[in-house]
Amino acid sequence: MSAWCCVNGRYGPIDEATVPINDRGFLFGDSVYEVFHVHDGRLWAAERHYRRLGRSLEAIGLNADLEAIRGWVDETLRQSRLAEAMVYLHVTRGVAPRNHAFPPDLKPTVVITVRPLVAMPEAERRRGVKAITVPEVRWRRRDIKSTNLLPNVLAKQQATRAGAYEALFVEADGTVNEGSSTNVFLVRDGALHTPAKGPQILPGITRDLLVETAREQGYAVEERTVKLSELFEADEVFLSGTTTEALGVVEVDSRRIADGQVGLVTRGLFEAYSERVRQGRD
Repeated sequence: MSAWCCVNGRYGPIDEATVPINDRGFLFGDSVYEVFHVHDGRLWAAERHYRRLGRSLEAIGLNADLEAIRGWVDETLRQSRLAEAMVYLHVTRGVAPRNHAFPPDLKPTVVITVRPLVAMPEAERRRGVKAITVPEVRWRRRDIKSTNLLPNVLAKQQATRAGAYEALFVEADGTVNEGSSTNVFLVRDGALHTPAKGPQILPGITRDLLVETAREQGYAVEERTVKLSELFEADEVFLSGTTTEALGVVEVDSRRIADGQVGLVTRGLFEAYSERVRQGRD
């Protein structure tokens, strides 16, 4: 089966699924989401993702039945019969006539899709990717995994047009926050540095797992403010994300990072993380 979905407990092919035109997720982006990586038929880091979903729902005052959602996710994955997949989970406030203010006690809309996931070609991962920087123009609660992603979409498209993999959001003072769909790390003198958690970034699940894995491997990891100038002076730069995992960046804004090769720390962390996935240590 190529792809499968669930809308409020009703299962079927993605192309046959619909939601009402007055759904607030469609009208306002009044919704939150999660993306899961399925390895060998198992939802990787499921508990961490559900905890983050719960925090996002609470932050926007959206009440949803998390136990029912978990059951729908499991059943959608089972029906898909996919062993390597991406699960997208989208929870909206529900359906109501278009008005910025919303009535109380709306019934949330829950959309789940399961699609095949093809791994990045090994040659591309070994070669590394390019990134560009873009001004930080987003709202100040990026820690909420909201579907309001227009700035991210436009930034990613700008990167694509520039022949780059990712766009990094940078404040006017040079502070690097994150990528359009990734977190960012730099390596300097054998230590890892990554922007600290807070409203300015999404608390990435893979980010946290890589921090834990790096410390298990004996690396010092500092979570702090990172400046753009530090990326250009770094020994290595890499991105993290649910499907990105750990991906080396060899060029930022047409400036080569170190020797322009994916570094030993990045490669080692990717291998250690992959082994952690195989062991199911999430």
